[in-house]
Amino acid sequence: MNPLIVGVSYRTAPVSLLEKVSVPPGDVPALLAGLLAQHSVGEAIVLSTCNRVEIYAAVSAFHAGLSEVSAVLAAHAGVELDDLVDHLYVRYDDEAVRHAYRLASGLDSMVVGEAQILGQLRDAYGVATAADAPGRVLHELLQTALRVGKRVHAETGIDRAGQSVVSAALEIGTEESGLSLEDARVLVIGAGAMGALACATLNRLGVGQLMVANRSMPKALRLAKAYGGAAIDFSAVPGAIEGADIVISATASSGYVITELPARGHRLVLDLAVPRDVDPALADQPGVILLDIERLGVALTGAQSASDVAAAEDIVAEEVGAYAAWLRGAEIAPTVAALRARADDVVASELRKLSQRRPDLPDELRAEVARTVHRVVQQLLHQPTVRVRQLAAEPGGEQYAALVRELFALDVTTDSVAQALPASGGCGREDSHQEGSRREGGRREEAGQ
Repeated sequence: MNPLIVGVSYRTAPVSLLEKVSVPPGDVPALLAGLLAQHSVGEAIVLSTCNRVEIYAAVSAFHAGLSEVSAVLAAHAGVELDDLVDHLYVRYDDEAVRHAYRLASGLDSMVVGEAQILGQLRDAYGVATAADAPGRVLHELLQTALRVGKRVHAETGIDRAGQSVVSAALEIGTEESGLSLEDARVLVIGAGAMGALACATLNRLGVGQLMVANRSMPKALRLAKAYGGAAIDFSAVPGAIEGADIVISATASSGYVITELPARGHRLVLDLAVPRDVDPALADQPGVILLDIERLGVALTGAQSASDVAAAEDIVAEEVGAYAAWLRGAEIAPTVAALRARADDVVASELRKLSQRRPDLPDELRAEVARTVHRVVQQLLHQPTVRVRQLAAEPGGEQYAALVRELFALDVTTDSVAQALPASGGCGREDSHQEGSRREGGRREEAGQ
């Protein structure tokens, strides 16, 4: 199993397509189930944010896995595969690992250096884990990606230069509108991750008056209380919009939340949702400055220093090499396990023959012979197995596993792969994590293959 990422983002697709591909939280379990039902897909994680949708998969074959994941994503979006393919980006093996690490580090974000993506990755991983969708390949990938992201933010200055999409959008919007946050009445619609980030950013920037609206009033109350704002009922949104200088909408609605704006002076509207919350036609209304994800993708520019980005890229490169070594070690592990099992079988067979030929041997002597033979075999295998693990961890090391299997005529089954894979270094819960290939093997048995 090797990691594969298939995605579509603000860089590769128009917002109209992103809106179709976007995965509401309630749809994620069904999409994960659809991915795991594919023949070549053993593990899966779905990441859906305001400006990207990515499928993380562990696949047994690249071309088959890519075809299956792309087809599932197109079916979910309700679009023809041919209409989606041109907007997809694909990362496989080491490049998939590099992409995941760069994403967690904020290097692939709309505003380079923002840290919100770390929380979004963590949430996607948690949802997938609850559905038992990742196996050890993706557990290791996501755990190390989160660690790499934290390391980049801790060891470089990318945090100081990078901004969140919210703070960058506010900076652009207030400059264009001439509004002052200190004197503004701001309405935030939506109490999810992006809404919470908007409230935190506004509070840090010293907003004059903050109102929070959400379909769930308890969530609105909690968020408003946390940042010194006032919660309003969702039915009161039209009236609140009329009196607001700045409106930030970030819900998970499938249709427009704002379709009209009462006439007044300058008003800034930030639509941070995918699908869009605000009818784009409102941008033509006099006095309205509307910034959505599509426009922000064009307007935002990175303020990060070249040295910080270079330092972050160096950390990513180092960690990619470490993951590649882990994965190559995972590939040799079942071969080594099969070799040792073969040796144990040979020893057991010879000891049975000895018992048949010399039934008169005392039990004590028979036990001593068995211990001696086992020690000899273990000593003979020790150095070769240690060395083959070392060689397998180097680039091109997969050939050593194949060579050992060929020399000793080993049959490495999916069960032996699952049992022999090394535990994820960051998890410590290996007993509860089933390798995707074991899941795949189970599906084949059920199908009578």
